[in-house]
Amino acid sequence: MATPALPLRLHDALLRFTARCDWLAPLLLRLAFGYFWFETGWAKLQNHAGFAARFADWGIPWPSLSAYLSGATDLIGGALLILGLGTRLATLPMIFNMLVALAVVVLPGASQLDPAYSKLDWFVELDEVLYVLVLFWLLVAGPGKASLDHLIARRFGRG
Repeated sequence: MATPALPLRLHDALLRFTARCDWLAPLLLRLAFGYFWFETGWAKLQNHAGFAARFADWGIPWPSLSAYLSGATDLIGGALLILGLGTRLATLPMIFNMLVALAVVVLPGASQLDPAYSKLDWFVELDEVLYVLVLFWLLVAGPGKASLDHLIARRFGRG
């Protein structure tokens, strides 16, 4: 029997390596993304008056309360993502925050685009779209093995 070609052997070795490290990608994503949201929430809460004024300018109802809720969602959600605790539940209000930002703040700006610029290109390049997609991935895929969610599930015989 012939030995597989070098590219096939390298491919197989890479697959074995990545299978052993499947915990690393979700961990790194959660740490970086969670920190980003934690920091964003902290900034919103530290500058509540400024964010409430922006919310009022955007026509968001109850701007002061909405700014507090948005900041707390980002802060607490970010902390939970970092820990990998309640990850799937934490993503839901964070996705809601981003969908509101898209609908109320970002998408109305599409009418001001240069007609030569593709609206699809503009849309997929939006930060908020990327945030929703990453949060949706965490909602569906979960936090990975290096998380408190995984440890708790194992403790109760579910992992």
